[in-house]
Amino acid sequence: MNPRFRLPPFLPARGVAAGRHFFPSGSALAGLLALAACLAVGLGSYRLLAVWQLDQLAHTNAQRLGAYAVSLENALARHETLPFVLSQDHRLHELLDHPADPARVDTVNRYLELVQGRAGVTAAYLIDAAGLTLAASNWATPQSFLGQHYTFRPYFREAMEGRPGRFYGVGATTGDPGYFISAPVQEAGTIRGVVVVKVSLSAFEAAWRESGDALNLADAHGVLFLASLPDWRYRSLAPLGAAVEAELRETRQYGPYPLLPVKASEALSFDSPARPITLWDNAGGRRDALMQTLPVGPLGWRLVLFSDLAGAYGLAAARATALGFATAFLLALGFFAWQRHSRLQERRAARAELARAHAELEAKVAERTALLTATNVRLEEQLDAQAEAERILRATQDRALQAGRLAALGQMAAGITHELNQPLAALNTLSDNAVAFLQRGKPEGAVENLRLISQLAGRMGRIVGELKAFARRGQDELVPVSVREALDHALFIVELRRRELDAAITLAVPDPAPRVQADPVRLEQVLVNLLRNGLDALADLPAEGEGEGAAPRTPRRLAVTVARVPAYRDVAEEGAPGQAPASLVRIAIADQGPGIPAEVLPRLFEPFFTTKPAGEGLGLGLSISLTIAESFGGTLAARNRPEGGAEFILELPAA
Repeated sequence: MNPRFRLPPFLPARGVAAGRHFFPSGSALAGLLALAACLAVGLGSYRLLAVWQLDQLAHTNAQRLGAYAVSLENALARHETLPFVLSQDHRLHELLDHPADPARVDTVNRYLELVQGRAGVTAAYLIDAAGLTLAASNWATPQSFLGQHYTFRPYFREAMEGRPGRFYGVGATTGDPGYFISAPVQEAGTIRGVVVVKVSLSAFEAAWRESGDALNLADAHGVLFLASLPDWRYRSLAPLGAAVEAELRETRQYGPYPLLPVKASEALSFDSPARPITLWDNAGGRRDALMQTLPVGPLGWRLVLFSDLAGAYGLAAARATALGFATAFLLALGFFAWQRHSRLQERRAARAELARAHAELEAKVAERTALLTATNVRLEEQLDAQAEAERILRATQDRALQAGRLAALGQMAAGITHELNQPLAALNTLSDNAVAFLQRGKPEGAVENLRLISQLAGRMGRIVGELKAFARRGQDELVPVSVREALDHALFIVELRRRELDAAITLAVPDPAPRVQADPVRLEQVLVNLLRNGLDALADLPAEGEGEGAAPRTPRRLAVTVARVPAYRDVAEEGAPGQAPASLVRIAIADQGPGIPAEVLPRLFEPFFTTKPAGEGLGLGLSISLTIAESFGGTLAARNRPEGGAEFILELPAA
């Protein structure tokens, strides 16, 4: 859409009486040229601004789609292993051996009902090899799965083939959509049945609706099965082929819905990049939108975002109009300046030769003075711009530091949840025991349970306290910080990662522990980054004891060494008169991993440079750590050790 440019108010329309138009006689051509220039500037700038607005909108949408994708993938992966865990339960195997035993059916029904409530899933059920549902968590509801056959579902066939099954569809029994995850129940290499977990994704749809974004989730065939706008649900981006329609009917994936295609100005597909399109709703309303997609999940799904372009085009038109009026204003000023200059020239030509020479001399002095003044003004503006740039740089660095801490916290969130779940389960058990002891008149047993509850609550408080201390912003003032205390806090943060890798971390810290001039929070952030990098380098190594009859494996070990070193290397400087020998504290973290490739080593500390797979790192950890170390007056370097592995060396001024 193109904006409608109106005639500026200071330009006359056709038919205005002679003597009242803006330009003086003989300047009509100049007026037409000025008007053409204003229109050209307005139209040209509108085209450029519209393209720029679309680029900005596409960039912003790409970031938002990335955030939505991460949230959705985390939710899909949360219950990925639950069917496998259920398949190992002996009660399910016993029911498959005796499917007609009412006692066993009741036991498994109640067990699956308990799992469904604790895990927060929609349903969990057991199917035998013939496709008959033997037990279900919704056994007591009118829409129970008991006795239903699900051989037509892909997740059943995939599990019977020995593979994990994944499927999204409308429930054949309840009519409620959900994400189905299945796993085979095997015994002695034979698949006896299938255990299935159903997860609802309606919370994502509600959250998208509250966000105001026109966000949709499409399957590999282009069918929109989640949508922030209800009218878009169960619509296809393009007409479906006969083979696809037959497949959907066979699996009953979307039940009775007709899957009509979206009404658009062109055929929609996942292959095209972000582009503007025209859409029509069911009521015939039309709107221009920017379509962008992003792959998500293991089934070939795509997040599809339609962004309204009315605001972008309107803003481009407003700015282009402003530029057109600004051009007209500048041309008017130029015309006035030209007229005034002409009159001054006529007056100067009439003066005497002596007066002319005197005037020329004064003009030169004035010109030099104006040049000097303009130079001073430009210099002051440059100094102000430099100061503003330094302020923005410091603010950006602070935000990057905080982002690094929050990214680390995000990566540890799942582990911390596991650390808190165990004490919470123990608290439930101990509190029930205390109530039972009091009811039986045994207060000494209740006291012992309450004491254990207090200890568990203290442990949970310490876990949360360490996370809160790690997440808070650092202070600008540098203070003496104990290296041992900072290492202890950092080791606590990476403890879960260490246990996941079954790695050992050895400490060599002198007693008493050295102290450095630093901010404790930011120092802990540097140590956490370096320790996590070291542990990540050990991830590809086999753990000790892996393999049977094989040669001994390389142990997963990380060595942390702390020592005092001189602040200078020149022997002559050490004996300089009147100079007290300063010292540094060196913290070396060495791993036994594969080392740092030669082509990576020069770029190791560049921002956003990472060798990790997508989604496992921002590439900011080492860059932020180097910035923090230099702000403390220290250094951070990396090298490959001759005996193998990499070593990071952090040197900071001793306190």
